Amino acid sequence: MQLSGKIAFIGGGAMAEAILKRLVLGGLAQPEQVAVADPVPARRDYLRTEYGVGVEAENSAAATGASILILAVKPQVLDKVLPGLAGLLQPETLVISIMAGVRISSLRRGLSHERIVRSMPNTPAQVGKGMTVWTATSAVTADDKGQAQMILEAMGDAFFVDDEHAIDLATGLSGSGPGFVFLLIEGLIDAGVHIGFSRAQAERMVLQTIEGSLALMRESNLHPADLRNRVTSPGGTTAAGSLILEQRSVRAALIEAVAAAAARSEELGDLSEATDG
Repeated sequence: MQLSGKIAFIGGGAMAEAILKRLVLGGLAQPEQVAVADPVPARRDYLRTEYGVGVEAENSAAATGASILILAVKPQVLDKVLPGLAGLLQPETLVISIMAGVRISSLRRGLSHERIVRSMPNTPAQVGKGMTVWTATSAVTADDKGQAQMILEAMGDAFFVDDEHAIDLATGLSGSGPGFVFLLIEGLIDAGVHIGFSRAQAERMVLQTIEGSLALMRESNLHPADLRNRVTSPGGTTAAGSLILEQRSVRAALIEAVAAAAARSEELGDLSEATDG
């Protein structure tokens, strides 16, 4: 199945590229359907050369006539972007935002538009392994939702939630989660170096250990506690290491980190509404 009509991207950064790459290379859209607005000439040249899509210096040029508009700019520049788009969109245009912390109410007011999807993808979307949670206004039709799901699933897994508050929660868990995972990976690699492996050897061991653990969990369909118990022998090495992690409250720290990231997402939403208002 292919998407129909013009697909416009406002912003041509890494996450925008993650989407358009999957759409174009996956055959969901033809390059001539896509227009990307970005202020940086070198970035426009790269996207045009790499994917054959249309590029524009002005947001309005890309947005005009779009059936689907994807907002992929940083939240900090939202107040500069929305005024230039207000009044340009047709009522049937589907707007999909991938901006962290920006609420639907801010987008609705800033664009004077009703058909809006708010989503929270994460950075593994750049390799087609992303996790996206999304919601939509009541003006978004069933067909619109189907198109939104198709676009967001092109980056990996995606699912719909009714409550917009869940997007802030997803920002804390899956949106910020890769950063926490990379921190853990970095720590394990450093641990490998500390006990005597070269950094290259430690990285190879850690990455394969994590990849294998994920595959085992998916295929076995067992709870992580069950799998952990299977590798933890009484008085053994894993038990000794796990005791240190529990004593250092690693589990509690992860819970607090996710909660703090979710709370920050809500704060950013408050700030964007205050600026918009």
